[in-house]
Amino acid sequence: MANGDEALPERVAALEAEMAVVRQEAAAARALAAGADRDVAEYRAELRAHTRTLTALRETQLEHYAEHKADAAQLKAGGAELKAGIGHIVTLLERLTPDAGP
Repeated sequence: MANGDEALPERVAALEAEMAVVRQEAAAARALAAGADRDVAEYRAELRAHTRTLTALRETQLEHYAEHKADAAQLKAGGAELKAGIGHIVTLLERLTPDAGP
């Protein structure tokens, strides 16, 4: 065991050097993880903002659709009135000129 005892200081020195590298790598890994966590938080915040924008756009489109539908109903009703009015005018004109036919 004399050989093992003589090599012990060298082995301890090698382990200490290796531990220094391991500590540096661990610190680098922690820094990368922290950076990734910040990136994910930024992406989530941006995604929430996009979701709010899309929700607002959807609400606006639904409001515009309802307005368009109401306008279309009014236009249809106005068209029916116009058609009836034109029919009445034609009837009156036909009374004025009874001998004129189609």
